[in-house]
Amino acid sequence: MRLLNRIILLVACMTIWMSVSISSAAEQPVPSVVIVTVKGEIDGGQSSLLHRAFQEAEKNSAQAIIVELDTFGGLVDAAVQMRDLIIDSPIPTICYIKNRAWSAGALIALAHQNIVIAPGGSIGAAEPIPTTEKTVAALKAEFAATANKTGRNPRVAEAMVDKSLGLPGYAEPGQILALTDYQAREVGFADLVATDRAVVLSHYGLTGATVIEYQPQWMDRMAGWLSNPAIKSGLLSLIFLAVLAEIKTAGMGVGALIAIVAAMLFFGSQWLTGVAGLLEVLLFIGGCVLVVIELYVPGMGLFGIAGLASILASFFLSLGANLSALTTMAISLLIAVIVFLLLARYLPSSKLWARLVLKDSETTQGGYTSADDYNCYIGCEGTTITQLRPAGTIEVNGIQLDVVSEGRFLPRGIQVRVVSVKGNRIVVHPIGE
Repeated sequence: MRLLNRIILLVACMTIWMSVSISSAAEQPVPSVVIVTVKGEIDGGQSSLLHRAFQEAEKNSAQAIIVELDTFGGLVDAAVQMRDLIIDSPIPTICYIKNRAWSAGALIALAHQNIVIAPGGSIGAAEPIPTTEKTVAALKAEFAATANKTGRNPRVAEAMVDKSLGLPGYAEPGQILALTDYQAREVGFADLVATDRAVVLSHYGLTGATVIEYQPQWMDRMAGWLSNPAIKSGLLSLIFLAVLAEIKTAGMGVGALIAIVAAMLFFGSQWLTGVAGLLEVLLFIGGCVLVVIELYVPGMGLFGIAGLASILASFFLSLGANLSALTTMAISLLIAVIVFLLLARYLPSSKLWARLVLKDSETTQGGYTSADDYNCYIGCEGTTITQLRPAGTIEVNGIQLDVVSEGRFLPRGIQVRVVSVKGNRIVVHPIGE
């Protein structure tokens, strides 16, 4: 009996231990690795993709983020946004250069904690276009600061931007620096040369982790298209033009609708790429509200001025809050004013405007009147068919008319005469008075 009790107790303890072990294993999150493919021209779409992937990686507590990079370069402002996002990430980052990371792509690669390069790959060749002293100095400082932040030689990074520096053994002064796979390994700009992704995962101890891949989607492609400087300037011009048209037409609503749609596209692209935050959106919405208040509440122009300033501030912050932002806004406003003046001058005389707008008017000379003429009934006699209190209805030659008796009560069925007509007001008196 005692033996049986011991066996039952042992089985119960083992069951409890297994249940606790299974529960603990279930509670532990499955290790995951986020892999983002960045291929082609660097623009707002690539920035949007990276922004979305990094947010999901932090939310899911991923072990590492691998950016598979293959690009000739692209927009510097988009590359700087991606660089800042990578450097500020609390999750370890690995850049796998599959073919090349040139120009803006080199800056993105240098922002990673770890760099892996495929056989035959290259990194560098980041001389800015146009090559002015200002652009070279700015981008060279950005490369040097990024390399220093990630523990690499800033001198090598500077030589990728400024061809006057050169790098002994790799590029003579006057030649822009671009490193091959083994050269990048020699100067400490690559941890290893890997033939494929499996080698990368194995090198960093991530072989058993769940791989979550991020590829460009339609919203990323749209963000890339809308973030193009020419498109952004065009949207701003359209917003300014729509506002001017709304003021000119005294609030028909079409201009306001166009401005709202253009603003949604403008801020939508900035939001997807992580450039516009909640502050910019709130400033724009608040500015619109203040302008509407100015239209309906007399405020000596204070609400309108504050609203316009708020809207302009939202554009300025969304465009980067720098001299380039002011230039873009100034050019957009100038284009909008020129187009508005051209439309105001030539559109009314165009054939298209003639088809859209009705030019004929209903005048009195043309036989149009705004109301029926009752003067012909003056002196006519009729019979009340309702009581006049003092208004009521009479019948004259089979025609019913709404009349008044100037404050007197008249019963139904008596004879009355029309004595005066003032517009639609027909005045009658009883016959015999």
